[in-house]
Order: sequence, then structure tokens, then C-alpha cells
Amino acid sequence: MKNIKTWVILLMFGSLWGFSEVFAGEFLYSERVPFASVWLSAFALFVLGLSRGLINRPGSSTVIGATAALFKLANAAPYWCHLLGIAFLGLFFDLAASAWMKRGQKPGWKTVLSGIVAAYGGYASFAVMITYVARYEPWVRGGTAKVLRHVLVGGSLAAVAAAILVTLGYGIGTRTEKSASTEPGWAFAGSLVVLIALWTLGRVIG
Repeated sequence: MKNIKTWVILLMFGSLWGFSEVFAGEFLYSERVPFASVWLSAFALFVLGLSRGLINRPGSSTVIGATAALFKLANAAPYWCHLLGIAFLGLFFDLAASAWMKRGQKPGWKTVLSGIVAAYGGYASFAVMITYVARYEPWVRGGTAKVLRHVLVGGSLAAVAAAILVTLGYGIGTRTEKSASTEPGWAFAGSLVVLIALWTLGRVIG
């Protein structure tokens, strides 16, 4: 039963991230808001930090990223570059958090470092993959200049946001984890309700 509760919470966080990608992302991109991906990444990194405070297990952030990508794929047009960016951000946060953010650890420089590495790692790996491996035409056309701008400008803005929001999210998560452990039934029920609500809204509105 404990494993089921853990999976429901992880799927809920991933769906929350995916929900923001579908609906906030639609607004940001349609309105041509500058650095739309940075705003979306900032929220994602907050969610990843929060979830890591609640469930600090290697692989958990990768599951959240994969769920977010699946939610977007199921409820929006399949922009493969967006899905790739989501997956890489979750993966690199997982690697950084597994290395530096240990269970019971208080927020500090290691949480800041994890967020920064996740931001730069996610942005750089996405840009290299989409340009030089997948050979996606808009990125190939933009060339190295587009890759560097994405990493050095977008990645740096995301890293600044990550330094603040991962630490904030992780701090809230660690405090919430103590309350959730005393009332696990409510934590599970609440997560399940939110999970169902997000997917229902995604299918109906998306």
C-alpha cells in the first residue's frame, strides 16, 4: 500500500507539471511572452523541489518528468521538442538531487546547486539533442548561435529561478512530509483527488 501511495503522489506532481505545460504553456506561447520556456521551467523546478522534499528517492523526479510529458502528449498537440525538454529537465534534476539532496537534509547550498545543475543540464542536453541528433529543422536553421542563446540566456535565467524555487519548494516539502507522515490517509486521498481532477480537466478542456 505504501508503494501505491508513493506512486499516486508522484503521478499527481507530474500531472500538475504537465497541466501547467498544457494550459499556461498555451497562453505563454500564443501571446509570444519572452522566454516562455523559462517561466514554465521555473514552475517545474518548484514542483520538483517540493516533491523531493516529500519523497526523496532516486528516480522519483524522472517519473515526475515522464508523467508531465505524458500528460502534455495526451492533452495537447504533440510538440516533440517540448516533450524532450520536459523529460531532460526531470532527468537532470533527478541526477543532481540524488547526488546532493539527501533525506532529512535542510535546504542549503546543495539544494541551490541541484537546481542550477538541473537547469543548465536540462537546457544544454535539450538544445544539443534537438539540433545535432534529432536535426529538428528550426533548430538546425538557427545553428550554434541558437543553441548558445538557449543555454546561456534561457538556461541562465532558469538557473537563477531554480536557485530560489528549488530551495523554496524543498523547504515546503520537507515540512509537509512531517505532517503527511502523521496522517498518510489524508495525504493519499488528497493526492488521488487532485490527480483525477487534473486528468479530467486536461481531457475536457484540452
